[in-house]
Amino acid sequence: FCKDAAKAVSTAEEFQPTVILQDLVMPDIDGLDLVSQFRTHPKTEKIPVIMLSANEEAATKAQLLEAGANDYLIKLPHQIELIPRIRVHSEAYKRLLERDAAFGALERSLADLTREREKSERLLRNILPDTIAERLKNNVSTIAETYSSVSVLFADLCGFTTFSERVDASQLVDLLDDIFSAFDHLANAYGVEKIKTIGDCYMVVAGVPDRSSIHAQQIANFALDAQELLGEYSRKSGRDILMRTGIHTGTVVAGIVGTSKFAYDLWGDVVNIASRMESTSEPGLIQVSEAVHVRLQDDYHFRSRGEIQIKGKKDPMHTWYLTGRDSKALPDQELDDVEGGC
Repeated sequence: FCKDAAKAVSTAEEFQPTVILQDLVMPDIDGLDLVSQFRTHPKTEKIPVIMLSANEEAATKAQLLEAGANDYLIKLPHQIELIPRIRVHSEAYKRLLERDAAFGALERSLADLTREREKSERLLRNILPDTIAERLKNNVSTIAETYSSVSVLFADLCGFTTFSERVDASQLVDLLDDIFSAFDHLANAYGVEKIKTIGDCYMVVAGVPDRSSIHAQQIANFALDAQELLGEYSRKSGRDILMRTGIHTGTVVAGIVGTSKFAYDLWGDVVNIASRMESTSEPGLIQVSEAVHVRLQDDYHFRSRGEIQIKGKKDPMHTWYLTGRDSKALPDQELDDVEGGC
């Protein structure tokens, strides 16, 4: 029993009863005000309150119920009536607590599910283009399309196998992460799509999955700036790292392979020739096919390499080294976007 209002509120907050019995007439506070206090404290706002009073006026009962009381008894009530009233309100309150706990658990589960879904979506978008990830989420069973005009680039860090034998694993991974993260930033700036990394090889495409009429320019700008970024990184790190790069343009098929570990990949002769352009290039240079040269010769600088034999091709191919670009090859708005480095 609590003889004053402050004690009643603090005791109820501390012990969390399932029912509160309260007199209407209190020594230091009106009973209506105390009910209101119970209803304004978070720890007592839902605890049932049974009022006891000698006043049987309907108006008084109405005021108490409006203030938040759950029941009203004329005192002193007989235990035959009091005990069932307490039991009914107590059990109802316990069910309310169980419901609130269940709702709370459900809300937490939904929040956890939302976080996991967002995490899964981020992971999905890290390995797949946004438009492809969205189609996969919408249960598109087969994702495969032909792109008639795209540009594919392969870039390979020269002598990396030998280098990897001289450093520990963490240094090797850190170095690749620095370089490829800078390339990722560059790819985003120019709107080209990274397809994959294979060891120390980096593969990107322009014109897939978002078709583009300037895919050759996008990939050329990426290639030139990637070489510049790598040169800057080499100077800063004191490591002599060079990169061979190859580019070809043409038609590819792009789509999703795998059921549990998804991969977005490209197929076609363009991919094979771009890879050969890289493997037959020289360290620090960007070798491109005649098809790329024809598209870009008005706005970019080239040096003819002449004819070389490409594996899988009967006749030699005339190839070029991409060496630079005119200022008009890089729009002003893109200049502002291409920042950062290794």
